[in-house]
Amino acid sequence: MSDRTIDYERVAKAIDFLETHFKSQPDLDEVARQVHLSPHHFQRIFTEWAGVSPKKFMQYLSIEHLRSRIFDLPNLQDAADAVGYSAPSRVYDLFVSIEGVTPNEFKTAGRGLEIRYGFHPTPFGECLIALTSKGICALSFVDENSRQTELDRFMGKWQSANLVFDAAKTASAVRQIFDSKEPRKIHLLVQGTNFQLKVWEALLTIPPGAVTTYQKIAGHIHHPGAVRAVGTAIGQNPVAFLIPCHRVIRKEGQVGGYYWGSTRKKALLGCEMASTN
Repeated sequence: MSDRTIDYERVAKAIDFLETHFKSQPDLDEVARQVHLSPHHFQRIFTEWAGVSPKKFMQYLSIEHLRSRIFDLPNLQDAADAVGYSAPSRVYDLFVSIEGVTPNEFKTAGRGLEIRYGFHPTPFGECLIALTSKGICALSFVDENSRQTELDRFMGKWQSANLVFDAAKTASAVRQIFDSKEPRKIHLLVQGTNFQLKVWEALLTIPPGAVTTYQKIAGHIHHPGAVRAVGTAIGQNPVAFLIPCHRVIRKEGQVGGYYWGSTRKKALLGCEMASTN
């Protein structure tokens, strides 16, 4: 396990503790004990990871703050106009484009495509990433318990493609996504219905540090009555982080669920909000 993954697991455990005990305002010593580190060591690791102190980080995740972010951007067009937001060392969402597979590729589960995949550490835990000549076709977060499950899920979607494990090739893509300070165009190739593609494209208009609701996504794609279907499409997002489904929260201002875990969703939101304030 890499140092990067170990640090994330410590941070994730601290986020869980802070979320549960936020109202009692635990001090640094108490939080550090939960991850078995000295207060000084914990403060250093957390601040290097998030860019802010643990206490400040949790302020970004409070219900009141999330609610204010919803009303700051009354619709997705306003969010799109606010793309001046940019998180250091994070890819700019403006540079991500989605291409759907052709009907024949969808029907044949990728027959004729060569897909290279690998596992790599990221600031938010280990990930599985897969690439084609047309772009990234899968990105999911994994841990020791879900590694094989996510791999099987990915392989099931692309069962007719030529799948090649190639960590050397995929490592450069991970660096571009999570470490590059200079944005470059990132192309995605995804399997999805027209409705799903519309939902995923709408997610790209939400800038880092902002959040929206399922209802606003439904309105943006001109299907205001399809809130539940929008939620289903968001839950089937095949490319984590780059298609930012973590920026969709409940209308009450609560974080809500996330396919790759609610703690990771809080980590993603907190980091983005800290970087844009």
